[in-house]
Amino acid sequence: MTELTVKTNSDAIAPVDKTGALVPTGGEIDKLTTTERLGFRLMHRMNLGAAKRLMTFCQRHIGSLWILIATYNIMNVFGIENVENSEIDKPLILVANHRSFFDLYTVSSVIFRRTKRPVTLYFPVRGKFFYDNPIGWFVNFVMGWFSMYPPFFREDREAMKREFDKYSMRRLVQLCSTGHGHMIGFHPEGKRNFSDDPYDFLPAQPGIGKVIYAARPQVVPVFIAGLGNDLPKQIMGNWTGGPKIRIWFGEPIDLARFYEKGDRIRTHKEIADFLMSKIADLGEQDRNKFAA
Repeated sequence: MTELTVKTNSDAIAPVDKTGALVPTGGEIDKLTTTERLGFRLMHRMNLGAAKRLMTFCQRHIGSLWILIATYNIMNVFGIENVENSEIDKPLILVANHRSFFDLYTVSSVIFRRTKRPVTLYFPVRGKFFYDNPIGWFVNFVMGWFSMYPPFFREDREAMKREFDKYSMRRLVQLCSTGHGHMIGFHPEGKRNFSDDPYDFLPAQPGIGKVIYAARPQVVPVFIAGLGNDLPKQIMGNWTGGPKIRIWFGEPIDLARFYEKGDRIRTHKEIADFLMSKIADLGEQDRNKFAA
């Protein structure tokens, strides 16, 4: 990578490549293993310039097509106009509940198929498996066209790898701050909820609040129900009368009152909790329409 430099909000110098994308410092990337460094460099490159445009083309015309074929009989979508009418040149974060591996991929396929809005997708992901294993690289390619980026290693047992997460946070804030058609999928819960009750939610994690406080993007809540983790069963349900998939897009969330507060973890958690309350509101609409 050709490195330049740019000042961050704290006046520290952060390296950027020739495209203007933030890159990790030598001290940060050195904390990763050789395989993780190779994985990161591959994913970073595939999320820039012509490579990203090609991957986006494949997402729109190939990835979304197979999801459409696998769900067209059971798919129900509400409020898609809230995405269609969002600003194109201001990044949009989709905050959704998390119950299956396929939540945001299904959501993105609906957006590609049912809106004309330019979309450039990014899905922050745990670095474990998707970046430390070539099989994970392949899964990132076939499932997300390399859009599972940037990686976070916060749950890695080797604490030194968390140093790299400082870069990933800077890069994520950059993606959420500027970019034509940028759309970032995020699960405030931080992990999948295995409860049998689709209207049950895990506590929100403050990380999403930190990103939003720094980036000030557009934010649209999303509630998803009817998706499972058994892919063959999910696909067969499209023709055998499986559970209806329901995707609800809420109105853009006004977070201005939180931006008047201090930039601290308490504020970040309040933002995250507020986002989950908006997702829960959509869940109540779903309960009223489908639970009976």
